[in-house]
Parts: sequence; structure tokens; C-alpha cells
Amino acid sequence: MSVDKSPVESLRDRKRRQTRERIIETAFALFMERGFDVVTVDEIAQRAEIGRTTFFRYFGDKQEVVFSTEDDFLRALIAAMREAPAEPLPDLGRALATSRRLLLALCTEAARNADHYAVYHRLVTRHPELEDRHTRKTRHYADLLEKHLIDHGTPPPTAVLAAQLTLGCYQTAWRLGGTDATAVLREAEGAFDLLLGATAV
Repeated sequence: MSVDKSPVESLRDRKRRQTRERIIETAFALFMERGFDVVTVDEIAQRAEIGRTTFFRYFGDKQEVVFSTEDDFLRALIAAMREAPAEPLPDLGRALATSRRLLLALCTEAARNADHYAVYHRLVTRHPELEDRHTRKTRHYADLLEKHLIDHGTPPPTAVLAAQLTLGCYQTAWRLGGTDATAVLREAEGAFDLLLGATAV
């Protein structure tokens, strides 16, 4: 019989997690009701029934609330990189095959909380300052992918190209899938099918 070795969440940790989740849910609801620009931290804290000081224990500002799942995406990407076969990736075809697996891991993480993703997508597309941060975030992922490929033997020019093509597949999925996280995952697969089909010719 297998023994579950997963750590048991303490009462303190559970309360912290619940408070953080309540802040996020409250903030997203307010952002959608009134717009990101006009909602204040005080309003979020008041509706979430916490103090202003408590809000800042969890988030530095309103933008951090919108991007509250950023750490989850990074963990998903890093985990997928660690689980990837430790085989050399000397050419574009192999680099893209690995890139596809890593991109789909990110899209799968987004689909785990489809409601959250839908609100996130609406907020980002409506507010330029959020869209700018989203763009910088996705470029950071592309940089991590590029480094991963180089570390696995992909020549730097090929690694840069593969990472940028992967970024293009994600941006295609972001536009076509819209607020539907499942559709984004599907469109990402479709974009890579087109890309890999073209590079195989």
C-alpha cells in the first residue's frame, strides 16, 4: 500500500491561502465591475473584509493581483523542463518538438482554472499597462525556453529561432482562443501542427 507523503497543510497556511484567494476573487470581481484603473486597494480590502496592511502582506499592488498565477506558470514550466528527456537537441525540428511540449504545459496550467483565465484575458486586453506586463512575462518565458534549448545542445541561432517561433504559436493561440483557456490549449496545438508541418517540408 502506497503512503501519501504530501505535506499536510497547517491551519495557519490554510488561512493564509484562503485570505489570498479571497483577495484575488474580490479584486477580479471589482475590476470587471468598475474597471482596473478606478478600483483602489482600499476598496479591494474593504470588500474582502481585510485591512489595507493585510492586502500588502500578500500583494505589492493591484497589478500583482492580476498576475497572481505567475508563480504557478513558472513552476509548471520549470517542472516540464525537468521532466523533458535529457537528449541532445541539435536541430530545429527537435528543438521545436521540445518547445511544443513546454508550451502545452503552460497552456494546460492555464486551463486548470478556466474562470480565472477568462477574467485575466479580459483585463489584459482592455488595459494597456496590463498588456505590457503580460507581453514582458511571455518574453521571459521565451528567454527561459531559449536557455533550456541551448543547455541541451541547440546552437544559439537555432535556439533563438525556436523560442521566437514558440512565442508566435502562443500569441496565435492567445488571439484565436480568446477567453476560453481550453480553446487556447487547442489553438496552441493547432499552431504547432501548422509550424511543424511547414518545417517538415
